Amino acid sequence: MAGFVPPGTTLLGNEATSAETKKVNEVHKNVDYMNLPCPIPYEELHREALMSLKPEYFEGMRFDFTKGLNQKFSLSHSVMMGPMEIPSQSSEAIKIPTAHYEFGANFIDQKTMLIGRVLTDGRLNARVKCDLTDDLALKANAQLTNEPHMSHVMLNFDYKGKDYRSQLQLGNGALFGASYIQSVTPHLSLGAEVFWAGQHRKSGVGYAGRYETDKMVASGQVASTGLMALSYVQKVSEKVSLATDFMYNYLSRDVTVSAGYDYALRQARLRGKIDSNGCTSALLEERLNMGLNFILSAELDHKKKDYKFGFGLTVG
Repeated sequence: MAGFVPPGTTLLGNEATSAETKKVNEVHKNVDYMNLPCPIPYEELHREALMSLKPEYFEGMRFDFTKGLNQKFSLSHSVMMGPMEIPSQSSEAIKIPTAHYEFGANFIDQKTMLIGRVLTDGRLNARVKCDLTDDLALKANAQLTNEPHMSHVMLNFDYKGKDYRSQLQLGNGALFGASYIQSVTPHLSLGAEVFWAGQHRKSGVGYAGRYETDKMVASGQVASTGLMALSYVQKVSEKVSLATDFMYNYLSRDVTVSAGYDYALRQARLRGKIDSNGCTSALLEERLNMGLNFILSAELDHKKKDYKFGFGLTVG
């Protein structure tokens, strides 16, 4: 009697096993591994987390005006007034008042994007994006300045395959880099990168993975330079998302953890975060009228006794 098993129990077990096997087979059958989606570029693995946790905070006053001359060409004017932080051995930040004016020209069409900026301090910034073919794109970034050895140029060749992306980087100072990312499943993509900085005689490799669904995005990256970065974004609804990241340098033993939110209202967008260093920040962008936006920025670092507040207007 101890070894007797009721017939109904065996039948139910077999039915459950068959149902589970059928379900697994249907899942694998529905996945077409020869027709996987194209992943995002390797350099944008943490895109959603960066948008929520690291927006463009600023201090002081900022005014941006953009005037469109036609459908492809526009001019921009920017005025920035606020303190500039200078390097110091003291724990407290040392700031001096500064003011800058920036003039910009933009040309954008379906295959070409040209953006140029000139500042009153002598800096020239330029960005170029050109689609050479349907799958191959050229990106260039340059910054020219009067300070010696501070100018730099970077060229990127991006190739978009059916279910993969690859990139080749060339920069001044004998900088070379290459990256590749491949979709493994409809939600998972894996990639790797390698770079060489001839001017500093440094090289390194890195590996990364990204898992994405309609409700969440999880990314991880590790490099031989000592950096490990993890990020997670939960899409609570169409308007609300929560994000967190973990940054660890296993050479210097520095660890930073941050958590934040991104709330999109009907006429405003609010983003904020708090990190393990005790720094709290928030950025509010509100649309007052068509083509008129109001911006409020705040960053509080109690540990360094550094408090940054800014407000601005964007027209155009």
